[in-house]
Amino acid sequence: MALDAMKLLQPYRPVGVEKLNDKFRDQRDPPTWTGLWGFGAAICFNTVEALKKNLPRPEKWSDLTDPVYKGQITMPNPSSSGTGFLNVSGWLQLMGKDKAWAFMDALHKNIASYSYSGSRPCEQAAAGDYVIGISLPSRGASLKSVGAPIDVIIPTEGIGWELQGVAITQATKNLKDAQTFVDWAVTQEAMNAYAARAEIVAYPVKTPKAKNLPPELTSRLIKNDFAWASANQADIIKEWRARYDSKTEVKK
Repeated sequence: MALDAMKLLQPYRPVGVEKLNDKFRDQRDPPTWTGLWGFGAAICFNTVEALKKNLPRPEKWSDLTDPVYKGQITMPNPSSSGTGFLNVSGWLQLMGKDKAWAFMDALHKNIASYSYSGSRPCEQAAAGDYVIGISLPSRGASLKSVGAPIDVIIPTEGIGWELQGVAITQATKNLKDAQTFVDWAVTQEAMNAYAARAEIVAYPVKTPKAKNLPPELTSRLIKNDFAWASANQADIIKEWRARYDSKTEVKK
């Protein structure tokens, strides 16, 4: 998105791009970039520790502001973690500016610490250090698959997410080869390869999903304005740090 804003990418319409999910496509015609695969947000919920502490299972983002969870939630810091930023950006787009910052103010009261990585909150929840970790669905699914007592919850309001994409630079000296590569990158064969590792892909494939990955993940992706998120990232992080950085854990 940053390169696009600086007009360093050139438009190209890959063969078959119309088959991709609209959420993964630059809506300009011809598009400047094309999304391929992505990852979203989830709540990792330790069922054993929750039972010990008599804490209810959350289903919505708003549930996390209940005072019963005070000191039992961790999430990534958006200034060091893309996962952290996709959450904050997602809440701002989902709720609107005022309601989102009010939500984060209330959530902050229940936060034990902000971690430096996206997977760490789920690992902390899986270990029983905290009951709830705001993290990645794939990390929660993999930890659950090896026996961690956690549920992977996709909040009903919708989730922020990020994608990995492909584009051609204005400065390319190999335009025909670059176009051939981009055409291949959006084929079903390529999507099958992405799906073997990715939570979300831009084209429906038959590749089996990872074990314990919630089936509702794809249906709860918000309509994400990636250009807006990129253009406003610095200001969003600056505001977030001014409000909440005091609880960021020290990286050891």
